[in-house]
Amino acid sequence: MEKRIHVTVSGMVQGVGFRWFVHQRATELKLHGFVRNVPDGRVELEAEGNAAQLESLLREVRLGPAGSSVRGIKVEERQVTLAESGFEIRP
Repeated sequence: MEKRIHVTVSGMVQGVGFRWFVHQRATELKLHGFVRNVPDGRVELEAEGNAAQLESLLREVRLGPAGSSVRGIKVEERQVTLAESGFEIRP
């Protein structure tokens, strides 16, 4: 069963390759959605896939890439949209 999550990540997550890291992991997991920087310094992402894929992504996001420091993660479930084809980095 497909699920969609909205995730907000705080900490040292901009300027350290965090969006690229999330994009790479989400693509490997065959998830659909996007990742983008938020003006207040956080990173926001939405991802759609099955529960196991999403849990794998969340494990990776909690670790982050080298040079990042994840201080907090907020996860909310959203309605499945099937709007995206693949996973993209947004500005």
